Amino acid sequence: MRIAQVAPLWERVPPPAYGGTELVVAHLANELVHRGHEVTLFATADSDTLAKLEPGSPYPLRTAGITPNEYQIYDLMQLTQVMQRAADFDVIHFHVDASALPYANILKTPVVHTIHGILTPLAARLFQQNAQQNFVSISNSQRRHDLGLNYVATVYNGIDPDTYEFHREPNDLPYLAFFGRISPEKGPHLAIELARRTGWRLIMAGKVDRADQAFYESAVKPLIDGEQIVYVGEANHAQKSEIMGGAVATLCLLTWEEPFGLVMPESMVCGTPVIAMERGSAPELIVHGKTGFLCDSMDDCVNALAKIETIDRRNCRAHIVENFSHTKMVEGYEAVYYQLLEKRLAGNGRFQSSQILQSL
Repeated sequence: MRIAQVAPLWERVPPPAYGGTELVVAHLANELVHRGHEVTLFATADSDTLAKLEPGSPYPLRTAGITPNEYQIYDLMQLTQVMQRAADFDVIHFHVDASALPYANILKTPVVHTIHGILTPLAARLFQQNAQQNFVSISNSQRRHDLGLNYVATVYNGIDPDTYEFHREPNDLPYLAFFGRISPEKGPHLAIELARRTGWRLIMAGKVDRADQAFYESAVKPLIDGEQIVYVGEANHAQKSEIMGGAVATLCLLTWEEPFGLVMPESMVCGTPVIAMERGSAPELIVHGKTGFLCDSMDDCVNALAKIETIDRRNCRAHIVENFSHTKMVEGYEAVYYQLLEKRLAGNGRFQSSQILQSL
């Protein structure tokens, strides 16, 4: 099959540190190549991929200090590239959310969109206007049934377990971990509150976007003392695996409906259980009492922390390997692609079985 993957230009693929969407796209493109598909990746010029790379910008735009208007121009230029080459592909897979919707309406090539975030009220209006297009949700909780969107599947994000070290035991010097954007919805302030309330040491890692700078300066930075509350900045993949793997638990005290939350499976595959607020996708990712704890309040979090040693870290890794690996994710997307091709062939009066389609 000839497949186009269209990634955001905000980060490179894969990202050097934080960037859940870009990491997912990297795994997806590479594993599709391994399976014999002809894959073209539209992404930043410095992306590292087994697919054929079509650069949409010379560098990741998040670190370039560009304006929103300049970002929009790069985005539109990339979408124009995709339009010009649409006939070269059997399927086009967009990961750029709303901006691709108007383009997809005029493409003859089958198109699918993975929605990686939540929809703002304004974006929801645009999605509703294009509800007939093909959408993949990354969790069941993410689905917006009120908009009437044509969801063709839920495909959970996947990670490569072999790239994460399994830690049978936490570090001798016990600590909790927090990973993610330093933003209100990710709950870093709540992680600090829990650590201070229980006396645990907390190691925090994550980027601070310009939009979250004021929150960081007022609600997080004053509480960082370098001893009990330690902030190490953005962490690369190796640091992430080491810090999360050595922790007693990873805290995901979310204040929003997280559509997936890649940190949760990343922590569990290292053997580290997760304490999370029972919001968004958390109940789909965590097996309560077996791979972590789902909480409704800070008191629940305190009680969960007191029981954290009852979690068998081997169960944490096994759960992710079985349910949230990159190979399982790619199997899900392959099924979507074949479904779209069958639908197109049936509509053209040239229906072929999935066995024949798999030879494409």
